[in-house]
Amino acid sequence: MPDSTLKNRIDAAQSANLALRERRNDRWYPQFHIAAPAGWINDPNGLCFYQGRYHAYFQHHPHSSQWGPMHWGHVSSVDLVTWTREPIALAPSLEEDRDGVFSGSAVEGDDGRLYAFYTGHRWRNGINEDEGNIQVQCMAVSSDGVTFEKHGVVVEGPADLLHFRDPKVWRTEGTWWMVFGACSARNRGEVWLYRSENLTDWVFDRILYRDPDEDSFMLECPDFFPLGDHWVLLICPMGRTPRGYTGRNGHHAGYVVGEWTPGGDFSPLTEYRHLDWGHNFYAPQTFEAPDGRRILFAWMGAFDRELPTQADEWAGQLTVPRVLSLDSRLRLRNRPVAEIALLGKDSRAFGTFTASEGVRDVVAGIDTAEIDLVLDLHATTAERAGLSIGRTSDGAEAAFVAYDDQMGRVVLDRRASVTADRGIRSAPARATEDGTLALRVLVDRGSVEVFLNEGEESISSFAFPGAGERRVALMVESGEAAVKELTIRPMSGHWG
Repeated sequence: MPDSTLKNRIDAAQSANLALRERRNDRWYPQFHIAAPAGWINDPNGLCFYQGRYHAYFQHHPHSSQWGPMHWGHVSSVDLVTWTREPIALAPSLEEDRDGVFSGSAVEGDDGRLYAFYTGHRWRNGINEDEGNIQVQCMAVSSDGVTFEKHGVVVEGPADLLHFRDPKVWRTEGTWWMVFGACSARNRGEVWLYRSENLTDWVFDRILYRDPDEDSFMLECPDFFPLGDHWVLLICPMGRTPRGYTGRNGHHAGYVVGEWTPGGDFSPLTEYRHLDWGHNFYAPQTFEAPDGRRILFAWMGAFDRELPTQADEWAGQLTVPRVLSLDSRLRLRNRPVAEIALLGKDSRAFGTFTASEGVRDVVAGIDTAEIDLVLDLHATTAERAGLSIGRTSDGAEAAFVAYDDQMGRVVLDRRASVTADRGIRSAPARATEDGTLALRVLVDRGSVEVFLNEGEESISSFAFPGAGERRVALMVESGEAAVKELTIRPMSGHWG
């Protein structure tokens, strides 16, 4: 179809989204996380730095707060924290993407234009996925990062594959590479690798990775990038069985670290590990910033349950941007980018003290905050000690973030949440050499992100507080907590 068709589809989507925005309820709408003006969003797409600005595109259904035919929403920024809303970038307009412009990535070509790669999606029966998908990899090109021209299919999918999507493109040693997720003819999750010399003509290279877990039938949203002397493969396995603390969500995101040389096989050096332990963390994607940092965004949302915000005419947000690094144990650390400090207001420090058993209000009337809590585990006798977040006058709390000494883990407990979306998630915790455990907690109106010891582990979850004044309290159970530091900084909004 001509470009006028794409423009008309985008204009219609913009108008529908504007009308939906008028009905949005802001009780849990984020102040410093990326979300659409209204409607549904999921995976981050096309993350890049282009023409002096950071660009974050995302899966978006602009017509309602339910999942539907996917478009690419778009925001941009000069500093990673103050964002400008851009027009919707892509909408279904071709036969190959008639049922959705699915996830993908973007790179700057040698001609200075931005090349976006995405999965064109169709239902085989024209209605739903009962008979499977028809999925191909498509390309669109832009000279400004805002308006795109579609160039159609660049990689056809094998006819017998039911899942074949989410292209991530990068360049190494002068060659362009593309990975995407696939479900093999034997119903196993795989990552396929293609290569190109010109971004247009792609040839199959090899199956880069096959999930050893036989329950895993698809590896969504793969990403593959170097960190130091190693390569990291991000994958989102579908179908894994819950075991212990792992696999508790309907959708999972993790990583494998290994070695790879262009033209060779990927040799894993680690097992699959969780990247984040929370209820709502999926589809992470990374890009390299101009200063060399590897920066990640992920989606906070859910496919397997109704979100309370859907009644408010919006659903889904992105995590804060995070910097990735590998430690000496080949564990992937993730922590908020330094630019997050630009959003902080005047901080309040409470010093060093010992807290006895019970609940101690720390601050009231606060919707958004960055909280630093450092516990001396050698001197702490409590079975659980941490922060009651979004606490209202009736004692209900959106989340309890605490170190649990019996579990040896940090828990994010939503048992007192006012919504039906409850449950507990936890991450393994260990004291540093000086015996301390540092928790950095980012609280938005309806979400909590917890980072342990400079990003050794993280827990990201929605947590919806009740009506009324929201408080943060220190809660200690069965003993005393030795607090070395407690600092709270309110956070400002982020739209420029």
